[in-house]
Amino acid sequence: MSTTSPPANLAGQKGLKTGALGLLSSVVVGMASTAPAYSLAAALGFIVLGGEALVGFQAPGIIILAFVPMLFISVAYKELNRVEPDCGTTFTWSARAFGSRTGWMGGWALMAADIVVMANLAQIAGSYSFTFVGELFANPEISAISGDVFWSTVAGLIWIALMTWICYRGIEISAKLQYALLSIEIVILLAFAVVALVRVYTGNGVDGSTMPDWSWFNPFTLDFSTAIAPAILTALFIYWGWDTAVAINEETADPEKTPGRAAVISTLLLLVTYLLVTVGSVAFAGVGDTGIGLGNADNAGDIFAAIGPALFGDSILGHIMMMLLAASILTSAAASTQTTILPTARAALSMAAFKALPSHFTKIHPKFLTPTWATWGMGIISAAFYLLFTLVSPNLLLALIGSIGLLIAVYYGMTGFAATWFFRKTLFRSARHFFMRGLIPLLGGVMMLIVFVYGLQQFLLPDWLQDGDGNNVTIFGLGAVGVVGLGAIVLGAILMIWWNIVSKDFFTGKTLERRAHTAD
Repeated sequence: MSTTSPPANLAGQKGLKTGALGLLSSVVVGMASTAPAYSLAAALGFIVLGGEALVGFQAPGIIILAFVPMLFISVAYKELNRVEPDCGTTFTWSARAFGSRTGWMGGWALMAADIVVMANLAQIAGSYSFTFVGELFANPEISAISGDVFWSTVAGLIWIALMTWICYRGIEISAKLQYALLSIEIVILLAFAVVALVRVYTGNGVDGSTMPDWSWFNPFTLDFSTAIAPAILTALFIYWGWDTAVAINEETADPEKTPGRAAVISTLLLLVTYLLVTVGSVAFAGVGDTGIGLGNADNAGDIFAAIGPALFGDSILGHIMMMLLAASILTSAAASTQTTILPTARAALSMAAFKALPSHFTKIHPKFLTPTWATWGMGIISAAFYLLFTLVSPNLLLALIGSIGLLIAVYYGMTGFAATWFFRKTLFRSARHFFMRGLIPLLGGVMMLIVFVYGLQQFLLPDWLQDGDGNNVTIFGLGAVGVVGLGAIVLGAILMIWWNIVSKDFFTGKTLERRAHTAD
């Protein structure tokens, strides 16, 4: 494998292929990274269930409420990218605003979250590969293999290897594949929502079907602590992933403007998609606690599998639609697997370019113009992580996956605060600067801090995560999700201290200087 090092350790000069992507490609990558079909299948039921109190018909309101902090953070990304389009994103900007150690921890939180979620995505892609093939050939024996840990793990590892190879082959190939995968996913989701709403409005629903009402979009009639807060904790992270559109900024045409616009547009399109599917699902299935009702806890793991047979029927067309639903979740997980590698590899590249990681991670392929060590390294680490924890402790793997929310809150919140502090000297030069570079990012950061504190409190509860037998999964008597989430952050701090001893240039500010923005 032939590689070259970038000509300079500066933003925009790392050797990546410049101008390869436009606005549409960036939006597609940003949306695909969130895995919309899988996110809705796995999260919508839990959003409806809420916490101790049922959210029920107000689920669309929760979707809107969860969108607000994500929109605010996307504005922070947009403004920071406008003045410093670096593929390290949170790492670079936090180091500029708060110093090298804060930046390093921001980069660590980003990469750790991506590596952990790769295990989850690989697991889903592997399992749904057999579900899809079984539906395609009407063979229940093949579908049953989806529950086999060995074969789903093998298939998941194959998906990681395939998507890593595609990312290695070039950013343009990656984007073209995302067009196809996301198109399949969105078309099927929209078809699902439209069929559900048409059946309700034409009086062909099922027991529990309800005509949509504007009151569904007002969540403030619910109790905050028992319904809104637990549901928000779930709903917030179905939007996670749009920042990939910014992580590929150095490979985008007009890198100061296009990636930021793509990030904001991605979040808006996700909101529309999620609202349409949520309203359709709630209207058709209802929120009852029996049958296909979304208040039935047995349906929470995959609402499409629960609603699909009743929605599409037992005809040949119905079987085709169920096959397409399985295909949408498969393509969703596969697409997100690929787009998760992109920002992880580029964060590692940027950190290495500024000497915050070993220099091997700066290697760029001379033909494909993609990170070599960073791409394959992140793919191999993700695969090893997935395999190790599947073999050693599936419960610990579940705890790690559950703790991703803490890592996301750390690096999203850090970006919000970094924007306000980095632009502090220019905030009062115009009303736009005050709101777009000051108040909105600050509010986004505060919201993420609240999510982190509340999430940690919930995750440390002994009964937050239970195994298949109903036993609490705990470490030292505390909820395993909270403990491993804190453990991941502590591990990052230990690695940072070790690298500080090995290589001091980054931590002394020689490669990435701490400063405030003063140009405008």
